[in-house]
Amino acid sequence: MNGPGDDLAAAALAIARVEYPSLDPAPYVAALDRMGDEAAARLNVPREESVRVFNEYLYDEQGFTGNRDRYDDPRNSFLNEVLDRRTGIPISLAIIYLEVARRAGLRVDGVNFPGHFLLRAAQLDVGSDALIIDPFHGGALLSEYDCRQLLRTHVGDEAAFDSTLLIPATRHDIVVRMLVNLKRLYVRMRSFPQARFVSTLLLSIDPAAISELRDRGLLAYHLQDFSGALRDLEEYLRLIPRSHDRSEPDVTADPDDDGGQSVDPGDDDDDDATQIWEHVKTLRKRVAGFN
Repeated sequence: MNGPGDDLAAAALAIARVEYPSLDPAPYVAALDRMGDEAAARLNVPREESVRVFNEYLYDEQGFTGNRDRYDDPRNSFLNEVLDRRTGIPISLAIIYLEVARRAGLRVDGVNFPGHFLLRAAQLDVGSDALIIDPFHGGALLSEYDCRQLLRTHVGDEAAFDSTLLIPATRHDIVVRMLVNLKRLYVRMRSFPQARFVSTLLLSIDPAAISELRDRGLLAYHLQDFSGALRDLEEYLRLIPRSHDRSEPDVTADPDDDGGQSVDPGDDDDDDATQIWEHVKTLRKRVAGFN
């Protein structure tokens, strides 16, 4: 998943092995290759027509569509299932769009838009705005107004639109978003072993994501792996940024001593640290009881 280049299929199919450990990626890569060749044969058109023609191929001919009826179906998140069933969520459909477009010679980038993954393609005229594409709704082209409305729908009426929300996403950004989406889905399903494994994948590709240490520790707590939970939560408390107006919890303190260093619960970050510190004290007692 940290491999070089722009290829997303290999990473997406590796992620699918969370649910399908024996998955053979070769037939799915071959299917993308075939679609790329077929799309390329249809793109012998003026450049300004290329996105429209590509959309007709992918959505009308190949039948890909957003799964509006069962959006939370976990199969929507796995590339093999999306290729087999021709339906998915914005980011999984975007990956197919990106992979087929790349093979067909059409330059398209991902857009890590809040709440709804999008795509963008450069227009013919130099300096003109990029085309913003919604992979979930048949490749619909979105105006700035549409993007503003989409942001309000997913983030809220107070959300401030900024053009930086539409900059191209890196391959790393896309892989992280795939995994975060999948982890949230597993948590909602209370599939905690899978969610914990996805947290480990996130830490593998982004060791600086200390919030994943916290989440993995809490998931280990749910699974009654108390030593694993204690290890991750202590490390999280060591790594969270220090604030100038508060003290960090002392993670080396005696768990029976409630009078050690604490945090001021005046803001959300402090509330989080306080709650984690309480978990750590409880976990130390549990782990000490096993020894």
